Amino acid sequence: MQFTAKDIAFMLNGTVEGDPLAAVSQLSKIEEAQNGSLSFLANPKYEQYLYTTNASIVIVNNDQQLSGPVSASLIRVENAYSAFTLLLEQYNTLKLRKAGIEQPSFIHPSAKIGENVYVGAFAYISQDVKMGNNCKVYPNCYIADNVTLGDNVTLFPGVTVYFDCVIGDNVIIHSGAVIGSDGFGFAPKPDGTYSKIPQIGNVIIEDDVEIGSNTTIDRATMGSTIIHKGAKLDNLVQIAHNVEIGDNTVIAAQTGIAGSTKLENNVMLGGQVGIVGHISIAKGTQVQAQSGVSRPIKQEGQKWAGSPALPYGSNMRSNVVVSRLPELERRVLELENIIKELRDVQ
Repeated sequence: MQFTAKDIAFMLNGTVEGDPLAAVSQLSKIEEAQNGSLSFLANPKYEQYLYTTNASIVIVNNDQQLSGPVSASLIRVENAYSAFTLLLEQYNTLKLRKAGIEQPSFIHPSAKIGENVYVGAFAYISQDVKMGNNCKVYPNCYIADNVTLGDNVTLFPGVTVYFDCVIGDNVIIHSGAVIGSDGFGFAPKPDGTYSKIPQIGNVIIEDDVEIGSNTTIDRATMGSTIIHKGAKLDNLVQIAHNVEIGDNTVIAAQTGIAGSTKLENNVMLGGQVGIVGHISIAKGTQVQAQSGVSRPIKQEGQKWAGSPALPYGSNMRSNVVVSRLPELERRVLELENIIKELRDVQ
């Protein structure tokens, strides 16, 4: 799709400086833009590229001063960053606009499908599924028996949702994610083997949650594994059975949370964090990447780091001490030699 500088200025309530009929069909960074691209300048560090860019249109702030000739048409707005973000949202909406039911796909006769949905080829929607309005189920998704999807849910290619799971409104789940697979429950037997414990619960994902590619959320042994409203999970995150993730919690890639642990609201976990089972993490806790949390965190709004995790300041001081160990060892050896010499003299 092509848009002219005049069209874009109208959408952004901006003014055109240059050719109002300059046309663009793609969005690009200002330093990489080619003819036919739309870009923006908000950070003064990138101003040099305004005079060398090949972009056809550049969005700038109203107060942007020019120190040389510019070949691109400019659109002046109150806030270039916010304006470009708005265009990204609109562009993404247009790009992902899909509707209709492609064939071959399977929808069980008992499934209740809302209005304006998209079901991609080779998707499988099982019996008693309830799907709300404006949902998008991309190719090769599997939705098992008695699953409920709210309105405006997007399941990208290859998502699997096991039976009885409940997904709220405005949820996005990226490719390869598995929702509701069995929790890791096995009972040891006298002969050293293990007996599988049936996992009969489900997963509940509340409104406005986003889940990254290849993330797995295990179903509860009994009851529910719950991802509360507004939580954001990165790629390759493992959520074990009966875990509860609080509102607006953010979890970075390769983090693992063991069974029955509860994260309260607004927790932030860096990449590769590991959390043991059956503990609680207080509201507003921030845990640095690669930390290991082995005990409950009860103080709200604190930062933690290290493995085992310590309060952030304590961990930093410990790291300083560890970095000085070689020097301390050298000094100890010197003292031991001095003591030995004194003993030999006596």
